[in-house]
Amino acid sequence: MNLRTLTQALAAVAAAGGLAACATVSPPAVALYAMDCGRITLADADAFADDGAYKKVAKTLVVPCYLVRHPRGDLVWDTGVPQSIADLPGGAAPGGLTVARKLTDQLAQLGLAPADIEYVSISHSHFDHIGNAGLFAGSTWIVDAKERAYAFRPEARTNAQQFAAYSALETARTVLIEGDAAHDVFGDGSVMVIPAPGHTPGHTVLLVRPARAAPVLLTGDLWHIAESRAARRVPRFNVDRAETLRTMDKVEALARETGATVVRQHVPEDFAALPRFPQALR
Repeated sequence: MNLRTLTQALAAVAAAGGLAACATVSPPAVALYAMDCGRITLADADAFADDGAYKKVAKTLVVPCYLVRHPRGDLVWDTGVPQSIADLPGGAAPGGLTVARKLTDQLAQLGLAPADIEYVSISHSHFDHIGNAGLFAGSTWIVDAKERAYAFRPEARTNAQQFAAYSALETARTVLIEGDAAHDVFGDGSVMVIPAPGHTPGHTVLLVRPARAAPVLLTGDLWHIAESRAARRVPRFNVDRAETLRTMDKVEALARETGATVVRQHVPEDFAALPRFPQALR
């Protein structure tokens, strides 16, 4: 089997949902970089569990951005809160938001600018994941069709400041994910965008297979707080509770099948367990 045939076969397996079947195939030189794109300090995390578990409980959430480097291009996954917060006094904005270092400065440390990034994708369109997405309007945007519609719904447009952070994506080159099938970013099974709805209509997670390390599942806002995973807690503001629970089951099964390390993206200890930027997981 030649390389082209192998790549096509892997893509077909992935599209059919057989992600675990790719686990024995040696991936290319994929590297995952975890960038610090802010913090959210909560005096009361009650909104993050509809069972009242976090009522009057203070929490700090990390806001990460990720860069996946692949021989066929670069993918930025989630873009954090607006990096302009770093220019405010103390790098702080109302709502407990802080940004110590800009996303563009971190990319520059690797010799990259937004214009160099071939692909951008977001787990979903909440402000802390799409806050710098407009910088990547020259990239190809990979997005669930339902999430794109959600991001550009009339209600979203009414918040002028938040909408301006990503409005340029409306005319960007776009790859729409439709239905339940995963999207194979590079056609070889190494980086998969996987539908995981419930938090928002088109929420997704990302499966990355580094060259030597175990696979990694970046789970967006499936679990904001460490305890929420084991307790299966659902935020009050999720669009569909039942679908969220089904997605939790789907992602847990995928983690077991692939042997992936699950990264709860807003959990500080999960972020700290990844190599410290500019080091990469390879």
